[in-house]
Amino acid sequence: MAAFVKSRLERMHQVLGEHIEQKQISGLVALVSHQDEVHVETLGTLAFDNPAPMRRDSIFRVASITKPITAVAAMILVAECKLRLDDPVDRWLPELADRKVLTSISSDLSETVPAKRAITLRDLLTYTAGFGSVMAKADTYPIQKLIKEYQIGGDGPMLPSAMPAMDEWLKRLGSLPWLAQPGERFLYHVSGDLLGALITRASGHSFGTFLRERIFEPLGMKDTGFYVPADKVDRLPAFYMLNAQENRFDYFDDVEQSAWQTAPLFESGGGGLVSTVDDYWAFYRMMLNQGRHGNEQILSRATVKLMTTDQLTPAQRTGAEIFFGRHSSWGLGMSVDIARREIYQNPGRFGWDGGYGTTAYADPSEGVIGILFTQRMMDSPTPPRVFTDFWTLAYEALA
Repeated sequence: MAAFVKSRLERMHQVLGEHIEQKQISGLVALVSHQDEVHVETLGTLAFDNPAPMRRDSIFRVASITKPITAVAAMILVAECKLRLDDPVDRWLPELADRKVLTSISSDLSETVPAKRAITLRDLLTYTAGFGSVMAKADTYPIQKLIKEYQIGGDGPMLPSAMPAMDEWLKRLGSLPWLAQPGERFLYHVSGDLLGALITRASGHSFGTFLRERIFEPLGMKDTGFYVPADKVDRLPAFYMLNAQENRFDYFDDVEQSAWQTAPLFESGGGGLVSTVDDYWAFYRMMLNQGRHGNEQILSRATVKLMTTDQLTPAQRTGAEIFFGRHSSWGLGMSVDIARREIYQNPGRFGWDGGYGTTAYADPSEGVIGILFTQRMMDSPTPPRVFTDFWTLAYEALA
């Protein structure tokens, strides 16, 4: 029996193509698989002004869908007892010891109280360590000025070339008062970068080396890393953001001078990777296969189950509705659906979206993996229509 209805896959081709015809994006690569059957769409071009067609092996800046890969790397070290979920991370990240916490988000930077306890690995994986994105207009609160000045990240899109080296980044972050007590509430993004730094120090290898040796090479992810080598740059699409005032798209990262052509000073676990749909598909096939890929056992079944189970309390989710709506929550390093409010929102489905125009989820109960890569900056945490169209069409196409 076929996994997909052919006529509905043709509808996917048509509808996704309309987003390109309307010049909302220059091109895309989409992949949906159900059990052993896979369907791929490659539409449009590498840039609005470049007639070279998008390719299945085009290399995309995947942004925040780096986060699930970073979480898997951390859990590999947990499995080896080099890290433990509820141990303080001060040993490896002394910059995070003895934190001061703002009395409120609007407080002056001197209005602080001591942290009630140390930060743990579990806090980092659940993004409840106490520091992250401030979801408010720039300069609304005093802390935002220093977050931007120190180039901490999480306050808006940032090229990898703008971030300082890891040790300097940690020093700057450690000098700031934090936004919440450890374990108190979900705060986005910065925990992903802290996880990368923790893995670097706990493993004794650079973060990129650890990912390559323990995840990418075993899974055959040959085009995934923190920059694009010179011999692959012709596969890198242009990257745009909407200039609403001028009603046009401007380059956020031009291919000829791309910030992703050289190795970054700081390998960002929160959003620094580049990848292809087939590489990312290999990663999610491993997760859907309960940690196994061929003869490689990357994670145990129990670890995958833990990572893809809701780990947040309703109180911890309060204030993060812009990310979770009423249908999802957070496991360890990735989103987990907890209610069905759309066709494609199935409890147990896990994955995440990337602000550079990427989305990828796996659904264990349906045996489905979906991946859509574009290179248009998301305008808000609300998924763009091309995302929701893709997911609707993917689930509608199931036989």
